[in-house]
Amino acid sequence: MCGRYAASRAPEDLAGVFEIDKWDPEETLAPDYNVAPTKEVYAVLDRPLKDAEDPKAVRQLRKLKWGLVPSWAKTPEGGARMINARAETVHEKPSYRRAFTTRRCILPADGYYEWVTAAGERELEVEGKKKRPRKQPYFVTPADGSVFAMAGLYEFWRDRTLPDDHPQAWWVTCSVITTEAETSPLAVGPAEGPRALADIHPRMPLMLTPDHWDAWLDPARTDVDDLRELLAPPPAGLMRAYPVSTAVSNVRNNGPELLTELEGPEEGTLF
Repeated sequence: MCGRYAASRAPEDLAGVFEIDKWDPEETLAPDYNVAPTKEVYAVLDRPLKDAEDPKAVRQLRKLKWGLVPSWAKTPEGGARMINARAETVHEKPSYRRAFTTRRCILPADGYYEWVTAAGERELEVEGKKKRPRKQPYFVTPADGSVFAMAGLYEFWRDRTLPDDHPQAWWVTCSVITTEAETSPLAVGPAEGPRALADIHPRMPLMLTPDHWDAWLDPARTDVDDLRELLAPPPAGLMRAYPVSTAVSNVRNNGPELLTELEGPEEGTLF
């Protein structure tokens, strides 16, 4: 799954990486080292400009809310639960299938956080001892330092309780597509602990390599079978993972220190 990630790159940098044609400086977001559901995030998408006479899709950097609200939803309350869409079923689930065919995006990140439960804590759970498991967080990021381009979907939802000219009349929300975690060795792994992403968690965000960006973002591509081919996992061995402070477990903590690599898991959270 993807329940928390880091996104600290400036829009100017993202514009260069993704060849952005349009972005509004008023939508600039501060660096966020602890992105949680319902927060506003950057998304790269291809779409005609609003009120433009030319119907040609333009590559844009937009500010969306993380947690997809389907267009047919009566209320937006369920968005916080719809932060992830499974690659295996995204084409058939009612909440995602329409967006999958025409409203796909890329959610740029530095990487994502995932938590593992220490072996000792697992034993306590098995023994039935009522102790809350303490989990060690890991940060997963491209080994070469490039942008982690997560495959995503976006959707529009109209709040019918507000007038058309109200700035919050329309919600634009998004979801991260996830896939099975890699079982192959990490490009760079921690000195002790997990040797593959699957050792940390069975799911991971679907990372798109640059050769798939244009096809994924193209709204003219609507054939489901063709699009499903783009959901293939990236080549193995592109990622690294390392332990970080358990401070990231508290969403109120937010700063570059959350990405600091620890020499090993924190005491009491041995893998």
